Amino acid sequence: MRTIKFHKTECGVDFLLNVLPSSETKESYLTEETYNTDFFEIVFIKSADGLVTINQQNLRIRNNSIVFISPFQKRRWQLSEQNLEFNVLAFQEDFLNDFFADKLFTYRLLYFYQLDYPLCMQLEECEFAKYTEQLKEIKTELTQTQADSVHIIRSLLYYLLQKLNRKYAQDQDLPIENSGNNYAFQFKKLLEQHVKEKQRISDYAELLGISRITLNKCVKAQFNVTANNILKQRLLFEIKNSLIHSDLTINEIAHHLHFSEPNHLMRFFKSQTGKTTTEFLASYQNGILS
Repeated sequence: MRTIKFHKTECGVDFLLNVLPSSETKESYLTEETYNTDFFEIVFIKSADGLVTINQQNLRIRNNSIVFISPFQKRRWQLSEQNLEFNVLAFQEDFLNDFFADKLFTYRLLYFYQLDYPLCMQLEECEFAKYTEQLKEIKTELTQTQADSVHIIRSLLYYLLQKLNRKYAQDQDLPIENSGNNYAFQFKKLLEQHVKEKQRISDYAELLGISRITLNKCVKAQFNVTANNILKQRLLFEIKNSLIHSDLTINEIAHHLHFSEPNHLMRFFKSQTGKTTTEFLASYQNGILS
């Protein structure tokens, strides 16, 4: 699978961030191949008609839509070229880490690394236009850089991402309050980094330097589910992705995800979904996502 990487020189900017109009990036969004990127994308779609599949979500794309894509999420666009107009806010996590003291910032945003809710929003035209104006401001600072541009970009980006987070929370009826400690969000970050080789809560508690009880308490307080539930959900997500987007056999997937036996993977999958891997793939091919 092709991975598109963020290159500052190719983008013509001095930051690990850019605002790209459809006139410059349309080719990647009209191909029907499945690919991923090594950066975050927020796609502000002013005019379009079609579909996008992101990992296991099939999303209908309409005018005034916003699509959220995290690094290495697999996507396949099926868009009509007619009247297609959009802007892409693209950035690497290192850009945020350089700017913000909070290294867990992206894991606090509800629309990134989201497994349960849609990776898109539909806006009213007037509200969408406000975000478009903010993108134009960022683009101006990128292309007409001055001594204080870095500070203006930082403030504009922070405001934009947080406003989107508030809107997303309202649309999905999700809480945005954060707990007093960071262990729950550190756990989410570690899952993204290690889920393929670590499938025990004790592994993550050890990485965090806390007990399993403390980890579970923090995760439960923040997300209202146990750490084990989140771990199983994330592992199941990885298995489904491999089934859908790769040609790997069950034996190869089990080896890749460090299951001791393929049968262990199959029992885990059946216990979580109520389906065998074969039944799941048949349902997916028939347009049933579960």
